[in-house]
Amino acid sequence: MSDTENHTGKHGILSRINTRIGIIINGIEVTILVLCIAALAVLLIVNVFARTFAQSIYFAEEVSQFLVILITFIGVSYGVRKARHIRMGAFLDAMPPKLEKAFLIFICFVSAITMAVLTWYSYKYLAHAMKMSHMTPALRVPKWTFYVIVPIGFGMACIQYVRTIIKNLTEKEPWQSPDQQSEYEDEEIGGATL
Repeated sequence: MSDTENHTGKHGILSRINTRIGIIINGIEVTILVLCIAALAVLLIVNVFARTFAQSIYFAEEVSQFLVILITFIGVSYGVRKARHIRMGAFLDAMPPKLEKAFLIFICFVSAITMAVLTWYSYKYLAHAMKMSHMTPALRVPKWTFYVIVPIGFGMACIQYVRTIIKNLTEKEPWQSPDQQSEYEDEEIGGATL
């Protein structure tokens, strides 16, 4: 068996599982983000007209707050998947590819652990909020329903970092995220390439 066939056999299943998980998570993230941003825009526009011509929608602030929380924490996972989180790009770009890959794996490992810890503590906070059984003033729904997305968002971000580690272990080139290969990106600003 050649080295290429051995590499494909070992990592082929892991790579396919990683890809399928990515497709599922991508569908969830994009659907939630598109629907929530559209709903938030419609709600705010309708509320402006309602306040101008009649009376403000009594639940608009609470629903808007929930949608912003939802967008924020799903956005954390989306940002990790698209490599749009804060990173030291110039530092990594200056490294040889093998060293860059090692650093990316280490950074993703530490980030995955951090997201796992945040998932755990946000779950504990959610459990505490559920025990308190406070209600929202306008909709009269349990306040903890607003916080359900927090551990889910951190958990999904943790999964994205683990997927990045898998991608770097199964591919030859370094990857910043499961969807973004590590490469220097020229940016055009005002017609000039930087």
